[in-house]
Amino acid sequence: MADDPDFTPEQVARGRALRREQLPWMLGGALTALALTLVLGLTPAGAGLVTWAGGLFGGSRTAEVLGGAAALAVLGQLVRLPFGARVRTVRARYGLVTQGWGGWALDAVRGLALGLALLLPAALGLYALTDRSPTRWWIPGAALAALLVAALSFLHPLLIEPVFNRFTPMPEGPLRGALLGLAERDGVRVREVLVADASRRTTALNAYVSGLGSTRRIVAYDTLLATAEPREVELVVAHELGHVKHRDVLTGTLLGALGAAAAVAVTGLAATWQPLLDAAGADSAADPRSLPLLAALVALIAAATGPLQAAASRRIEARADRHALELTNDPAQFIAMQRRLAITNVSDVDPPRLLVLLFATHPSATRRITAARTWHPVEGPADP
Repeated sequence: MADDPDFTPEQVARGRALRREQLPWMLGGALTALALTLVLGLTPAGAGLVTWAGGLFGGSRTAEVLGGAAALAVLGQLVRLPFGARVRTVRARYGLVTQGWGGWALDAVRGLALGLALLLPAALGLYALTDRSPTRWWIPGAALAALLVAALSFLHPLLIEPVFNRFTPMPEGPLRGALLGLAERDGVRVREVLVADASRRTTALNAYVSGLGSTRRIVAYDTLLATAEPREVELVVAHELGHVKHRDVLTGTLLGALGAAAAVAVTGLAATWQPLLDAAGADSAADPRSLPLLAALVALIAAATGPLQAAASRRIEARADRHALELTNDPAQFIAMQRRLAITNVSDVDPPRLLVLLFATHPSATRRITAARTWHPVEGPADP
């Protein structure tokens, strides 16, 4: 990396230093939350928590379901907060944070409230199913989980994104016309081009295409528009259009739905094993005291499948890069865009292989630049 032609030694060292400083806290938060989930799910402590939380609201079965689900969510949030605060402090030292502590805390409250708004109805529905069939509840539960994932994918840009950001239409002008022209040439229908007020939280650069069908829109961070050259913005959007062109959002939604269904099925089958129920202090899956056990099983499935999901994501992102090159036929500007993103976002441009295999959802900056340098147009240059 000392002789990297794209990044100075100082830029490489800065990205590595940020990664080394924040990674222990990020991993610590994730592992601590997982450990808490396993302790509550695989010991009677979780059953006691559900009983206590339900007792605060009358002690009925419904109260135990709602109280137990809320208690698990709040504890999970609380145990992550110190680690998240430390990560924020580290990133602030590198100039990546523009938001004050008050805004950070408000976002944490908003995230918790949104999570509870989704979790509590789902928990009620789950235990309505277990009440009807303590051993086969997972069959309709898997189908409903798949439908929920699909619905959230469609509604995310309309209901969830506005909770954390304000969006304004991009003003008429050459850049907006160029972005819409890219989408038209690509055969992708977008509803609108929006600007997200990311600068009130961060200096990081990004853009994305979100939504399905009638909710699809191009979204650019205001930090990107204020920092990057217009052609670089086009390259970022061209990459995002690649996800739409290859139906990555739809495919991801379908795979997410299938994954959710499979997770519910595996969880339901595992929750019929009496030794697990005994360890958790629950009589059956219909007992609200089984809630921490179900949460622990889901957490284990998520942790085990994480590297596979990351590997699939890296392949998808590399394909979107190729699409951006094919759409624009501008590898030089693509390389300039990747350099700007890596430097401004203080990325580790060539992280250790083990970290890539376990966690990376995108190829490293050096790999993306190398791929751009070796890319050659297959069908000639793109239309002007």
